Amino acid sequence: MGEIIRAGVAGLGRAGWSLHALTLEQLPEQYEVGAVSDPNASRQREASDRLGCDTHDDYGDMLADDSLGLIVVASPSHLHEDFTVRAAEAGKHVLVEKPFATSLDGARRMMDAAASAGVAVTASQNYRYSPDCIKVREVIASGVLGEIVQIKMQWHRFARRWDWQTLKEYGGGELNNSGAHVIDQALLLLGDAEPEVACERRSTSLYSGDADNHVKVVLSAAGAPTVDIEITTNCAYAQDRWLIMGTQGGLRGSDSKLEWKYFDPSAVPARPIDREPTPDRSYNREDLPWAEEVYEAPRESFGVRNRRLYEDLHPSLVGDAPLAISAESVLRQITVLEKCRELAPV
Repeated sequence: MGEIIRAGVAGLGRAGWSLHALTLEQLPEQYEVGAVSDPNASRQREASDRLGCDTHDDYGDMLADDSLGLIVVASPSHLHEDFTVRAAEAGKHVLVEKPFATSLDGARRMMDAAASAGVAVTASQNYRYSPDCIKVREVIASGVLGEIVQIKMQWHRFARRWDWQTLKEYGGGELNNSGAHVIDQALLLLGDAEPEVACERRSTSLYSGDADNHVKVVLSAAGAPTVDIEITTNCAYAQDRWLIMGTQGGLRGSDSKLEWKYFDPSAVPARPIDREPTPDRSYNREDLPWAEEVYEAPRESFGVRNRRLYEDLHPSLVGDAPLAISAESVLRQITVLEKCRELAPV
């Protein structure tokens, strides 16, 4: 059994409790929840009863615990920057729930604080570990779809919402909440090219607050596919989450099922340009020998992604393994989010 990291979890809301505290509980050979902080007394009691951990009203009191090696920042989004800097200055490694930061300057300040203190800081980009994302990357990398021309990523739903995450003052909105995941995935698929960004955002009556709930982003770069992203709570007829277009085939599907078809160019005759009129003024037509495949993602709880994330993180905290979710990749994502806010203020 390797070194066990004692973790402190800041914030016991949906993410802090279900995705972090309860995930850490499932990894007793790597982690122990040593403390939590949350102003809600009932949530503190729940954590103490189940996890046997120390509880704190005040975040600063938790940071004073020298036994904690990792702080999980799962507070409301507008507090991420301050909480992360304070944790780094206290000599703690930090894992930050999405969105990592609500501004590019804030993200850089967090990274600088960690570098100065000699600690690790990373983001909870758990959707990198989603089975559908892993399979999409695998299919693209195999080359069977040929040159990838366009990738559509559509996070569609129709819903009203009225909690704090609908308010700009708390860093709410779909760009921060869902865009942090979708754009992170998109950049993995785009490759190393630095993208040009186009964006439209709206706040509609389905949100009680003033943050965005309809986001359109297009990423493009020379030699890379166009990535077309839609994130909305205004779509009563949700479309496929994935639609990928390539020169040898395509892929479509959801987070639970993907299907793709492709042809082998070596199995069909070459088609050199023919300048002669087509027979009977017809269009060019041919039957291609399609191969078709289907993938059904395993049924798993939402927290399984976080388990994989924490398993990958542990070697970086106890040894010198590079972070699976690097600072450079996080800053790249935050740069795109910042550009979207500049191009389409709400």
